[in-house]
Amino acid sequence: MKILYQAGILAALCWFCHIVEAILPFSFPASVIGMLLLFALLALGVLKREQIGELSDFLLSNMAFFFIPAGVSIMNYFEILKNSAWKLVLICFVTMVLTFGATAWTVRAVAGFLAKRRGEDNG
Repeated sequence: MKILYQAGILAALCWFCHIVEAILPFSFPASVIGMLLLFALLALGVLKREQIGELSDFLLSNMAFFFIPAGVSIMNYFEILKNSAWKLVLICFVTMVLTFGATAWTVRAVAGFLAKRRGEDNG
């Protein structure tokens, strides 16, 4: 019963975000609205982690399963993608390097911030 309650909360949130998407005068994905709204509700304490935690953990642990339909549908466009394969590989490589760089920079910045903060707390 607890899972149904949690699924109901997430379904209501998704439904609300689709309404917001339809009302907006510009194009904006309901999924992004949903993530932002869910983050805001959790950050403000309106929604507690315990209220959606069990279902969220289940969905996250089975995330790969949700990519199967997208992967299979790519096969419908294999001929189009085959002609642009080198461009796609180049884009993947460049974005991978940028992501690694941004992650490394962020980790160094946070580690420096935490070290500085610990130094101020102890000194």
